[in-house]
Amino acid sequence: MQIFIFRISNFLNQRLQNSPWINHHQYNPNFNFNFIFREMSQSTSIPKKQLRIRDHGYDNYMEIEKKTRKVLKFQNLILSERNQSIPIPRLETLAHRIGFTRHEASAFILKFPHVFEIFEHPVQRILFCRLTRQAILQIEQERHALAAHLSRAVKQLRKLIMMSNGLRLRLEHVRIARSALGLPDDFEYSVVLRYPEYFRLIDAKETRNKYIELVEFDPKLATCAIEDVREKVYRERGSDAEDIRFSFLIDFPPGFKISKYFRVAMWKWQRTPYWSPYEDVSGYDLRSIEAQKRMEKRAVATIHELLSLTVEKKITLERIAHFRMAMNLPKKLKEFLLQHQGIFYVSTRGNHGKLHTVFLREAYRRGELIEPNDLYLARRKLAELVLLSPRKARVDRELVGYRRSRLDDEMGQVTRAYVEDACEDFKGGDDVGQGEDEEDDLTSDIGSDIDSGDEGDD
Repeated sequence: MQIFIFRISNFLNQRLQNSPWINHHQYNPNFNFNFIFREMSQSTSIPKKQLRIRDHGYDNYMEIEKKTRKVLKFQNLILSERNQSIPIPRLETLAHRIGFTRHEASAFILKFPHVFEIFEHPVQRILFCRLTRQAILQIEQERHALAAHLSRAVKQLRKLIMMSNGLRLRLEHVRIARSALGLPDDFEYSVVLRYPEYFRLIDAKETRNKYIELVEFDPKLATCAIEDVREKVYRERGSDAEDIRFSFLIDFPPGFKISKYFRVAMWKWQRTPYWSPYEDVSGYDLRSIEAQKRMEKRAVATIHELLSLTVEKKITLERIAHFRMAMNLPKKLKEFLLQHQGIFYVSTRGNHGKLHTVFLREAYRRGELIEPNDLYLARRKLAELVLLSPRKARVDRELVGYRRSRLDDEMGQVTRAYVEDACEDFKGGDDVGQGEDEEDDLTSDIGSDIDSGDEGDD
């Protein structure tokens, strides 16, 4: 019996050393697995109540997004006006609609001069607020990226509905998560009604709610993102990758303490088979313990796939809760996600702790998306404008004023010299025409320098 225990311990140690799916920086090679066979320690399930370990890379990401979320509220308020500019007194009056007081609204706008521009109206002689040229270009960039992302968004919406029971989801739940999924605001008309070969809109008489129903289940789309990662590892490792058939990528946050019981429980959980999120489980008997374990791991795979379908590989916990009934997710979602901190990260930053943002850890490195897309880059452009220092904006305005004054002086000197030469050497129309050409060339050169300088500052 002792020889058998010794062999099992060596086998587990070798497996953990060779496995790329568990974080290695906290692995102890001298760890002994003989405790598995001790009495009073037969349970090897993952503990349900885990303390949340902070990861500052994700929290800093949410601190920036907290500012951009407030900036977007003011942007929408300004763009809703007729001339896309709003008087400061009216802005202070409407600030309560977006959760600001009168004095907070003016102070907030002054913090971001690269996004908001304050000017004096030439006729009314009162202060107005409008968006800067950089902010308008960012909005246009995001609009073009959203239009280019439409075909991919249709595919992702189909996959999202394929994970639900009965192949349908409530329209209101999809509308709430439309920004995370990369869907336009009018997706009901531009996506659902535009593609009748994929979707149909139905009204439920019993609940009086609208549902998006999938016309046909497509087996070609029933492939999870984690399966593609496993296939890549299979190609790299060959037959040595047989132990990752049901495994997930694990990367625990810094400072996460892994006990010996937790390590063995994670080793067993990684090898537990489960049903795919796209597989219909209504015909299975789910009363056994083995079936419950499979359903628990299937919930992890469902949330993993849901995050993979989003644009930024993140979504709020409250929006995931809207799909809980339709996708057979557990009731206590926060405790369930904290149970798997090596796969997901739950951040409470960004809205005074009222919202919980769930990140897919394998998709990020040092707070940045590993494989960014155009829509993600367009949204991060606004974050870059928010992070620019107000001091730099003042320097830019001074440089622009200096260039304009210098241009006026140079143009005055060129004009005076041209008039004197024309009076002294006036001989005909050819010479005058040549002088005009030289003046135009010089003027065009100065103008091109200023334009290039402005573009560089932008």
